[in-house]
Amino acid sequence: MPAADPQTTPSGAAVLRFLRVTLHVGFAVLLLVAILRLHLVDGPADAGTPLGARRYLWSALAVALAATYLAGTAAEKRYAAGRSSFNPHPYALLWLGLVTALWGALLAGSAEFSWVAFPLFFLHLHVLPRRVALFTIPLMTIAVVASQWAASGLPSPTLPMVLGPVLGAGFAVVTGLAYRALYLEGEAQRLAADELRSTRAELARTQREAGVAAERERLAREIHDTLAQGLSSIVLVARAAEKSLAAGDLATTAERFALVEQTASENLAEARSFVRGLTAPRLQESSLSETLRRLCSETETLAAARGEGLRCRFELVGDTAELPSQYSVTLLRAAQASLANVRQHAKARTAVVTLAFLGDEVTLDVYDDGTGFEPAAHGRGAAGRPDGSGFGLRSLGARVTELNGSLEVESASGEGTVVAIRLPLRGEVPAGGLTPGGVLAGEVFPDGVPGPAREPR
Repeated sequence: MPAADPQTTPSGAAVLRFLRVTLHVGFAVLLLVAILRLHLVDGPADAGTPLGARRYLWSALAVALAATYLAGTAAEKRYAAGRSSFNPHPYALLWLGLVTALWGALLAGSAEFSWVAFPLFFLHLHVLPRRVALFTIPLMTIAVVASQWAASGLPSPTLPMVLGPVLGAGFAVVTGLAYRALYLEGEAQRLAADELRSTRAELARTQREAGVAAERERLAREIHDTLAQGLSSIVLVARAAEKSLAAGDLATTAERFALVEQTASENLAEARSFVRGLTAPRLQESSLSETLRRLCSETETLAAARGEGLRCRFELVGDTAELPSQYSVTLLRAAQASLANVRQHAKARTAVVTLAFLGDEVTLDVYDDGTGFEPAAHGRGAAGRPDGSGFGLRSLGARVTELNGSLEVESASGEGTVVAIRLPLRGEVPAGGLTPGGVLAGEVFPDGVPGPAREPR
């Protein structure tokens, strides 16, 4: 019989263990009683007599039956408990056939072994298919009745002689079927538990992989929007410094190298903050609006260091509201990435950064009057360029999407570009006298450069 499965529920395992132990004990007790009755009922007999010889022969067969039964059950228990690699399941039918044959030989020699049939009924129900077991059990019952009838010497079997084995067989069948149902239920629970553990492990693995991918995406965004942009500025200003040095303009060269040092220091602070997982160092020193205003000034300075006449202005619309740190970082990174694109690609004369607090949302617009581009050809889903650049719009879109916001890019060749970000606010922004501002339809900036036609927000 199978050993208790450790994955079965505690109550089911207890019932199965009790039935299994009861079966084994019952088999041992019935076999021992049969041997004792064989030697004691008809009185002692010397081994040299035919009766004594038969008794010792049946006893030897009974010991062989007990050894075979014990070997099979012990092997099954050791395998089920994981203490042995030998799988006895393929030999179950052979083992059951040998046990039944030994019992049949004992029954043919002495009716005392009739009652050993009852634990064998359970074995047949468990090892054999149900239809086969329901055929072999009646045959064994008939053999028990025939053995008792032959031992009684009566001309015909009596009612108790037939009724006892039949009722016993019926009880064994009902109990055995109940045991089998309980066993199968326990197996189903074990398989379900195994599947659940496997599903949990797979889910944990998938979550780990998703977490790794998300972290890689976050790292890529942070590196692109901070360190990569800063290093790009350093390279460009350093090249401009080389040109001014070659021209003998030492004052301009010194200014540009001072700007390189300043940019490198800021990037070092960004890197340290990045390693510690803190917010942007600039936002720790001042508000978002002041940081954006300073960013515009730095953009003009960097452009001037390269000999470009880019004007950058910051506009604030509405009453400033306190934003979650993640919102402030996202808007700052968006402005940094957009202005970096303006410096490197737009060839613009004017750039305007507009931060607006409009009731239940905060918006950021970055406009330039540069060469523009076709947004469809530079979609946010693009993988970037082979040299690692071209990641900005995709990075920015991912940041905004994480905050349930929206990103719009309006541009056309020769008509400038507007990058518009809209983020919903979780709480109400204090009402205030909002004045028209930002990039509005037909707005003309003080330098006389018209902005693109856009609907007021």
